Amino acid sequence: MGCSLHTDLANAPRTRVSVNGVVIPHEAIARETQNHPAPSPAAAWQQAARSLVIRELLLQEATRLCIVAAPECDDDGRSETPDEAMIRALLDDCILAPEPDDETCRRYYDRNRDKFRAPAIYEATHILLSAPHHDRAAFEAKRRDAEALIAMLSRAPGRFAELAKAHSSCPSGAQGGNLGQIVQGETTPEFEKALMKLAPGEMTRAPVETRYGIHIIRLDRRIAGEDVPFELAKERIAEYLRAAAIAQARALYVQMLVGHARIEGIQLDPGQHRRNNEARLS
Repeated sequence: MGCSLHTDLANAPRTRVSVNGVVIPHEAIARETQNHPAPSPAAAWQQAARSLVIRELLLQEATRLCIVAAPECDDDGRSETPDEAMIRALLDDCILAPEPDDETCRRYYDRNRDKFRAPAIYEATHILLSAPHHDRAAFEAKRRDAEALIAMLSRAPGRFAELAKAHSSCPSGAQGGNLGQIVQGETTPEFEKALMKLAPGEMTRAPVETRYGIHIIRLDRRIAGEDVPFELAKERIAEYLRAAAIAQARALYVQMLVGHARIEGIQLDPGQHRRNNEARLS
């Protein structure tokens, strides 16, 4: 999209954007668009302009408060620009966020127990009959082969490993189709959906289609996920709540600056930053 974006921006009307009388150059906005992926050049330009307006607001406030800060380096050795250092120092000086106490952390833990549960572990075995989806005749032939294998295994379930070694296209076939231990998200959605419906020892009664081909799946064992104790999760919760509180406080601070500024050439909703932050916290 890069060349098209720059061409479209070069031909776009040069709307004058300013903050308290300070004009943000069109060229600066055009350069900033590369940091704001958007469905259209116009949307990218709008996002870039809003970002630079907020940056200018913060710099003007830092100058008004006589903020002085030396640039710092991150863990990778990259140094801040002088403007970035001023904005960081301004926000550090002006933003006070409450420190989450044990009661607040416990309340978050109780309301979000699913986030503090280790995933279930599944031990599964399968037979894969690979077939290209674009070759429907070959694909349907493999489906019929899978149905024949399912019928055979229904009569003789103990032959699963033997038939996996003989017919499976997956490297696991050499181990009788054994996939070992897997957790949610490690297989395709179709495979996972079929697997989670099975009881231990049960096999799928119909072929399971994925992008790799046709599967016959058997669940050998399910190990239920256990809750992470609050004591082990507390510090991680506190870090999350601390960061969320700072983000919300910064959004409100920017909202206050926007509300008192004279901004021309771009529509900047002063409540948008707060709503975006609240959505992340909900």
